[in-house]
Amino acid sequence: MNTDPIADLLTRIRNAVRANQKNTVIPYSKHKIALLEVMKKHNFVNDFKVVKNSKSFNEIEVKFNSDLNELNLKRISKPGQRIYIKKEDIRPVLHGYGISILSTSQGVMTGDEAFKAGMGGEYVCELW
Repeated sequence: MNTDPIADLLTRIRNAVRANQKNTVIPYSKHKIALLEVMKKHNFVNDFKVVKNSKSFNEIEVKFNSDLNELNLKRISKPGQRIYIKKEDIRPVLHGYGISILSTSQGVMTGDEAFKAGMGGEYVCELW
């Protein structure tokens, strides 16, 4: 049993990029799909699709950019210590070269989108 599925998602993506794999398979959840949609929108992943498995659960197949040499992913909010930030506390990641992902009441979005919408939320992770 995995106690932190978001950290597992980030670790599987990080390991696949470092091993120069074109794709990887991740257990399915709606929250992971929302995170992957944000990553796809900002070109951290090429594409993903939900694959019906012969078992009783679905999987997500993630495809990566071939020119991506290194991908840094950092989990901020953890199950044992949730980190929530206000709109005023949202800062750019690496002076705008990366993105932060927040889970807000309006859904999963980047820090910039949350700042423009005037809302804070759970600070899930950073990517650069």
